[in-house]
Amino acid sequence: MGASLTHLLPEVRSLAKSDDNVRILALARDRWIDYPRATQAFELFDRLVKIPPRQRMPCVLLYGESNIGKTQVIAKFERRHPPEYDEVAGVERRKVVSMQMPPTPDQIRFYTSLLFELGAPFNASARLNVLEHLSRELLRKVSARMLVVDEVHHLLSGNYREQRASLNLLKFLANDLQMTIVLVGTHDAEIALQTDSQMSSRFARFEMPRWQESEGFRGLLAAFERVLPLRRPSNLPRREVVSALLAASGGLTGEVSRLLNSATELAIRDGKEMIDVSHIEHARTTVL
Repeated sequence: MGASLTHLLPEVRSLAKSDDNVRILALARDRWIDYPRATQAFELFDRLVKIPPRQRMPCVLLYGESNIGKTQVIAKFERRHPPEYDEVAGVERRKVVSMQMPPTPDQIRFYTSLLFELGAPFNASARLNVLEHLSRELLRKVSARMLVVDEVHHLLSGNYREQRASLNLLKFLANDLQMTIVLVGTHDAEIALQTDSQMSSRFARFEMPRWQESEGFRGLLAAFERVLPLRRPSNLPRREVVSALLAASGGLTGEVSRLLNSATELAIRDGKEMIDVSHIEHARTTVL
């Protein structure tokens, strides 16, 4: 193999030397690509998780279009703060606890989802006050400093009374446990917050916008190129590729990733070993 593979990260070069099927299979693995807006989110969350308990804890709404990468940012942040076992107390400490808002804004389902994420045994038929008490006690026991609630736009699937009850629940937890709450959802999540003036004022907004042509987007593509196991450099940040990817992806991070994975497979299969615009156009109609 004549290619030097210097366009790839050192740990990807051995993969690029593998046979086609191994490389194609590797494209399905989860991977993280750093980019400026995600870094800003991490810096914000790192500050929030270190804030000592106080009466009015700062909270954040992380929002943006579906498939923009919000859940991946939260998952990466949670991995950066893994549980730690306290041998003296015999307790697993969890600074960051993450869960999903149930599809319907029901308080019992909220607490059962939270208890499931905490790995706690509970009686699914227990009354609301029992589930609430157990949830609060466990969050204190694990020393949680941040509760992340993803898919919070599900609030809008309930009626006004159910929405208000769920928002009051979140407000109560923030006040009672004196910890930060991070809500994650689409633009509809902001609409849901606006139904409660106190909640709206408490939650700072942090948007994950769609990508546009910029140095940041070219930097993202350059980072992708270093982890895609192709044997020749594609020069992804060049203008025609940038334009094709933005048009095909709508500026959504998840769709950019899907298109590049599919284009990489096509470039491996046709032997070109580099991505060109035709691969991206073909990938637009390919399910990978």
